Amino acid sequence: MALPNYHSLLVRAPRTLLWRIFLVVTVLMLASVAAWSAIFSHFDQAGRARQTAQTVVSIINLTRTALLNADPALRKDLLLDLATLEGIRIYPAEAQDKLLPLDNTAVLRMVTEDVRRQLGADTRFASSWEGLNGFWISFRLEGETPAENTDFWVMLPIERVLRPHALEWMGWGAAALCLAMLGTYMIVSRLNRPLKDLAQAARTVGRGEVPPRLSESGPTELADLAHAFNQMSHDLQQLDADRALILAGVSHDLRTPLARLRLGIEMCGADPVEVDAMVSDIEDMDRIIGQFLEFSKEDGGEQLTALDLAELAEELSTIYARRGVTLNVKATGPTFALARPNALRRAVTNLIENALHYAGGAPELEIGMDGKRPVIEVLDRGPGIPETETERVKRPFTRLESARSNTKGSGLGLAIVDRIVRGQHGEFRLLPREDGGLRACILLRAAPKT
Repeated sequence: MALPNYHSLLVRAPRTLLWRIFLVVTVLMLASVAAWSAIFSHFDQAGRARQTAQTVVSIINLTRTALLNADPALRKDLLLDLATLEGIRIYPAEAQDKLLPLDNTAVLRMVTEDVRRQLGADTRFASSWEGLNGFWISFRLEGETPAENTDFWVMLPIERVLRPHALEWMGWGAAALCLAMLGTYMIVSRLNRPLKDLAQAARTVGRGEVPPRLSESGPTELADLAHAFNQMSHDLQQLDADRALILAGVSHDLRTPLARLRLGIEMCGADPVEVDAMVSDIEDMDRIIGQFLEFSKEDGGEQLTALDLAELAEELSTIYARRGVTLNVKATGPTFALARPNALRRAVTNLIENALHYAGGAPELEIGMDGKRPVIEVLDRGPGIPETETERVKRPFTRLESARSNTKGSGLGLAIVDRIVRGQHGEFRLLPREDGGLRACILLRAAPKT
């Protein structure tokens, strides 16, 4: 016989904390109720058997007394009244009666033993007489002589003998179990909700956004966790603000001397070739300072809005055409994405500048859909990026070995793009292009239809 695949069972098990705790508590409660029911049933059997036997003996004694004291002419009416009012049927016993024995249960064994002890060892029992089901018990009316003795069968409804105590208790137990499970679900859901809020806030921080402040109410452990996260979020915001302030100061302190240095070089009357080289170096330094500022720049409260990516591509194509750079734009039509226009424009511009710098030729812009997500792609025919390095180059100040011989740039361009895209709930991919080159893809969320 094949063994069960426990690994597949574990895979299908619920992974959320809510359902795991709920299922564990439910299983424990079911086991507890089952054990309690078994113990109760075991210790309750003797008491129920004595009570049932006493009921049967009382009914037999009353029936025998009524038949003995009744006028023989009225016995038929008495039997009808017992059958109609009490559900008790009485039939004469015959040797050829067709009988079925009682079930061999512990309770019935105790009942029959107790009844025989009180009514006599010759008392017989049956579960069916002539095809009629019930609790059948025999008794004898003594005559003046043994030949005048008359045996009878009395049928009692089985529910009068074996009252469904177990079913009653099972009903109450099921009701209590349902209430306990409902209470468990409510308690666990109250614990689960702050954890879900914390996970959502952590994802918000990961996108570079400011999360809403978490509630610090509830159990002490969760309140402490929420307080620590709120403090961490505040510290990160303060760190970003301090960094932006420092870089702004660096920009002011460096760009002013650079401007004076450039003016002095251009007016010194030195060799024009050397002047152009030094001015180019100054421009590179100024560009690097600009990248530092752009990397530390916040979105300035810019809201996510519906943006036509095809229109953005045409706008950038027009801007670069004025610089003498032709961008080949491919778009099937309006493609609306949920984005921050100015931030996304900076990201695409960085990708275009990166392609111009490393590929030399003009890149291509393609607008389309990747499943249900709008996508804007910048394609070039440069050296490309190895697949093993695509994630690493998104980190700040990271450059490929082949690019380090080129001293221009700071290694922040792709990091800026990745940060902007993640802040708009999007995804930034770097993929190899067929026949060589790089595909830089920005995938965004589709704008809701209006």
